[in-house]
Amino acid sequence: MPFTQGYALVVGVGADLPATVQDAEQVAAFLRDPARCAYPPEQVTVLTNAQASRASVRAGLAQLAQDARTDPQATVVVYLSGHGVATPHFAFLTHGYDLQNLPATAIAEAELSAALRAIPAQRLLVLLDCCHAGGQVTLKSPAGVALSPALPATVLTELGQGGGRVVLASSRQDERSYIMPGDPLSLFTKTLLEALAGYGTAEQDGYARVLDVAGYVARLVPSRYPQQHPIISASHADNFALAYYAGGQSQPKAVAWDAQQQQPILLDTRNTDVRAWQTQLKNYEETLRLYEERFSQYVNQIDIPLQQVRDKRGIEQKVRELRQKLGLPEV
Repeated sequence: MPFTQGYALVVGVGADLPATVQDAEQVAAFLRDPARCAYPPEQVTVLTNAQASRASVRAGLAQLAQDARTDPQATVVVYLSGHGVATPHFAFLTHGYDLQNLPATAIAEAELSAALRAIPAQRLLVLLDCCHAGGQVTLKSPAGVALSPALPATVLTELGQGGGRVVLASSRQDERSYIMPGDPLSLFTKTLLEALAGYGTAEQDGYARVLDVAGYVARLVPSRYPQQHPIISASHADNFALAYYAGGQSQPKAVAWDAQQQQPILLDTRNTDVRAWQTQLKNYEETLRLYEERFSQYVNQIDIPLQQVRDKRGIEQKVRELRQKLGLPEV
């Protein structure tokens, strides 16, 4: 059965970053697959290569805003894979970008934030894979201009404003988004697809939930490549259902590359409550760690946005409750 409330914009800029196209196509395929996420195909817009122009990306974001206004139950996913550049403010480079004419060939930080704020969905996930290293840890910069491997903390904060919004960026500000040698997909996207397939789900109820997905990606990426750490930004977001993970079935659906890498964590059907609590605790503790890392980036603690402080306190309460359920000491 289709996940009728699912809407998505998936962008892979291509050109000098060919892996972004494969990443985008695979994310879209998972979302559309009736045996996986089961989004209605017509509600998933894919823009790659020349289609990923500034005008097309802006139009895609505007269409999501219209979809969310039409469907109050809308669950919205925005996936952007390409270059980011800071000159000095962040901008997402669209296909055919011209570093000498960014206003016409890129989407600036303020414009991207405004377009996302205009989407009135109460369940929104923004996925940002803003640089690929093509199998290298270093990144070549066109025309000698430094490219941004991830969104600055200020941008993450801005994009995460509003109820029910979660932003998951592929790496910290000073890191690169890695591609394992010989692999057509980025490590971030490959791990994301595992999460969308139900790996690491806290409850085997058929739904890939947003904090379970974000927590799995945040844990597994650095365990596979320690130089990359995804960043989560969330505001007033509960663990809402993002999609089905197996077309509505309860058993997580394996990915094709499972046998070629470390066996991902799947919940045992025995002692379901305990195992669900254990998985939730890992997710919340990882999210708490990421909040603490982000807070450490502020020079003055009084500059930390009040809402982020409140969100962190809510997560700390969840950790205390789960540790109590599991009979673990407070930390």
